[in-house]
Amino acid sequence: MLLPEQPYPVLKEPHPVVMENAADGGPSPQAIRTTEMANLMKRPKVLLVDNDENDRLLTRRSLETQNCEVVLATSVTDALRQIAAQRFDVLITDLHMPDPGDGFAVVTAMRHSQPNALTLVVSDFPDVQKAMNAILLQADEVLVKPFDATRLPRLMDKGKLTSLPSPRPAKEGAAAILDRDAAILIERWLERVKGVEALAALPISAEERSAYLPAMIKSITARLRGTRDIEAIDSASPAAVAHGQSRYRQGYTAPLIVQESRLLQVSIFETIQRNLSTVDFTSVLPDIMIIADEVDSELKQAIGSFLAAQPEGASEASA
Repeated sequence: MLLPEQPYPVLKEPHPVVMENAADGGPSPQAIRTTEMANLMKRPKVLLVDNDENDRLLTRRSLETQNCEVVLATSVTDALRQIAAQRFDVLITDLHMPDPGDGFAVVTAMRHSQPNALTLVVSDFPDVQKAMNAILLQADEVLVKPFDATRLPRLMDKGKLTSLPSPRPAKEGAAAILDRDAAILIERWLERVKGVEALAALPISAEERSAYLPAMIKSITARLRGTRDIEAIDSASPAAVAHGQSRYRQGYTAPLIVQESRLLQVSIFETIQRNLSTVDFTSVLPDIMIIADEVDSELKQAIGSFLAAQPEGASEASA
């Protein structure tokens, strides 16, 4: 049996190849799928951190309309867990959650773990104004609530154009941390003072209550950068003397002055803990011991001047 010369039919025209454009001039199904996949791959991944449910929901919806993939965190602990587990293009965090400066812990962790991510801090206008200088040392942008998600592409482009790849943050001692975060430290201290009924009952303003703290913080950082002896001889502190006299005029008792000093130490150590990602661990233990010693020295002098300001025989009643 002879085979036909052409066993299979020959196609007179080649099978049409799917081109970029369909027959009607529009994009082909394949091109549409390719574009959709490319857009999906380009979606910015955003970590949104806010303890306010309404703000969180509204911001999430707004971001999703801008083609963002949004991961939610409701607390500092939750945010730190997400940062450790996933990679992000953008961090958007509230400043107070609910305590002043909670957002700094999140920003610091992101800077350390994912230095190329865009970091945005959002908060109410008064909060932003109080801590503006400190915030700008950590975050790329400071924005007032509510966050306008339509600004995100422009902010991301700005970051790409103006920022070089960020190295891991340099290690720093407690003195540098306290200098940088002094405003947040004072805010956290005031919040703790408000939580003590006897202290909150004193009829003085927040400014009057915290007026001595900048000088106190300056004394601590000077000690950290100067005499490193743990048991250094107490040096005279005019600021501590003036503080004790001021507290007498404001109606304090000696135990209340001691209570404030204890809260200050707690706030200082919390500030250092919030910056663990950049703290120099080779010096942190001596730094903490020096801080405690300096705060005690300042307290001793403040109490001395407080008691000296009292009329004779009144010191026992204030104890």
